[in-house]
Amino acid sequence: MATKEKLWTASFIYMCIANFFLFFTFYLLLPIMPFYLIEEFDVSKTIVGLVLSSYTIAALIIRPIAAYFLDMINRKPIYLIAYIAFVAVFVGYLYASMLLLFILVRVFHGITFGSVTTASSSLVIDIMPASRRGEGLGYFGTTNNVAMAMGPMLSMLIYETYSAKAVFVFAICTGIVGFIFATLIKCTKEVEKTKNQPLSLDRFFWPKGLYAGICLFLMAFPYASITSYIPIYAEELQLANIGIYFTLLAAGLISVRLFSGKLVDKGYLPAVIKVGTVIGIFAFLLLALIYYLKDSVDIANLRLIFLSSAVFVGFAYGLIFPAYNTLFVNIAPNNKRASATSTYLTSWDLGIGTGLVIGGKISDYLTGMSLTYFVGSMSVVLSLTLFIFIAKPHFLRNKCR
Repeated sequence: MATKEKLWTASFIYMCIANFFLFFTFYLLLPIMPFYLIEEFDVSKTIVGLVLSSYTIAALIIRPIAAYFLDMINRKPIYLIAYIAFVAVFVGYLYASMLLLFILVRVFHGITFGSVTTASSSLVIDIMPASRRGEGLGYFGTTNNVAMAMGPMLSMLIYETYSAKAVFVFAICTGIVGFIFATLIKCTKEVEKTKNQPLSLDRFFWPKGLYAGICLFLMAFPYASITSYIPIYAEELQLANIGIYFTLLAAGLISVRLFSGKLVDKGYLPAVIKVGTVIGIFAFLLLALIYYLKDSVDIANLRLIFLSSAVFVGFAYGLIFPAYNTLFVNIAPNNKRASATSTYLTSWDLGIGTGLVIGGKISDYLTGMSLTYFVGSMSVVLSLTLFIFIAKPHFLRNKCR
């Protein structure tokens, strides 16, 4: 019987801790940004969506460029430089007194976030055994979810007790802690580089990931309305103190990620994606229908239904995240791994950015956030259809491992 390769090395643990603090710092901003923009700059939800999406668009643009360099030179130095730059940009929020200046800070922050997350997703694969990749990515991704469980609630508490600037200062402190752990990571694995290969499209975008990328884009589109507009939707429903929504969302993500990666490693990758996508359809339909229940059920039951949707959203994305991540890695050779990872993250960012802009417009000009979530559920239906009939067969024909 073959010996099981070791996953929990010191470097993998440091990588997980550094990733936790990276996303904890990121999630500190998530729930307060819509309120801060509306209160500080007196803008509409449409403008909120455009400002927030500037971060995502910047990350989207930088990811393929970061992937190109990550496949050419050692990944850890790029990871460390991008990490400390991400933390440093938080200082800009303290002095962004005009909307244009605030947007510029968001753009620079998106560039650093896109770089550091592309680097971390490539580096973590280098320090884990290939036979436990799905499991390892599941655990690694769980650190994002733990950060989501803690960050938004603490952020709202600091924001309501002190101010948004207090949140920014706290984020700088937690980011520095994460960077310290990042410096402790050691990667001894020899990675095949592409230094002498000519510049080509597949250095920036992995073409074989196109179909899966479209499916992931369609899954990210409605998720944007969860991460950025849930506090606004709660106000429409007259629900208070909903910071726990993100905690329950994270709990759902964590509970399934603990085993979904193992299922992926055992060959159930397509099934995991299909089940997760079906749950996503139900979750967004539930969110859309809650608005029409607010006059027929008492506030306690309305709050219960609203919070239960968070758990189902968590189940859905807890299943698809490690599965899609593994799918992209498995359709690329080792020396194109960063390009494949960039394509995975770029597909997600593009969906998030589109969802932020369109979600804000729907809410401003039509019937509020309820319709946004209904449109989101239809996007997930389309994702499932395309995966079953196009992306899944393509993956089975082209997987490298």
